[in-house]
Amino acid sequence: MNHIKGIIFDLDGTLVSCDLCFKTMREAIGCPLEEDILAFVESLSNEQQIIANQVIRDLELKDAHSAAWISGAKEFIDYLNQCNLPLAIVTRNSKEPSDIKITNNAIAIETIITRDDAPAKPDPTAILNLSSKWQIDPRDILYIGDYLHDINIAKNAGALSALFCEKEIPNYANQADYVFTCYAELLERFKASA
Repeated sequence: MNHIKGIIFDLDGTLVSCDLCFKTMREAIGCPLEEDILAFVESLSNEQQIIANQVIRDLELKDAHSAAWISGAKEFIDYLNQCNLPLAIVTRNSKEPSDIKITNNAIAIETIITRDDAPAKPDPTAILNLSSKWQIDPRDILYIGDYLHDINIAKNAGALSALFCEKEIPNYANQADYVFTCYAELLERFKASA
């Protein structure tokens, strides 16, 4: 992993806990189970979008105050900061809940891109913008997340992906470049290649 020159993280379920129940969120806005929530909201009329976005915002804010570090994530970020690697967070969450989670947990990453700042994952715009800003080829950037959108944003940008599978390994895990079940394991991989 010594060729990796920049790292981008997902936020919810990757760096901090997330108690959002997406089934409840879907039911509250009338989104079918198989449809992407954000795409569904985009398909609504302006008036319906305002209502749906408010429901989503309220649920995200409620979750934001209870978010806590995932075991080992802080130590991993501390190590990466010691190595002076550029770091960022790209999340499908909105700005206000993201800021609350980052502030409450003192996450030492300055660059945060939410769905309010760039098209939501799996659109690669956020990674490509960071690649340009950092002057690092996307092939030398690792995106770390816990869901299929995280693998797909990396693929769409030409970057590498690492899938965090704390509870169980999903059937799409083979699409990721790396799979890890705890941050101690990922930290050892980085230290071994240093």
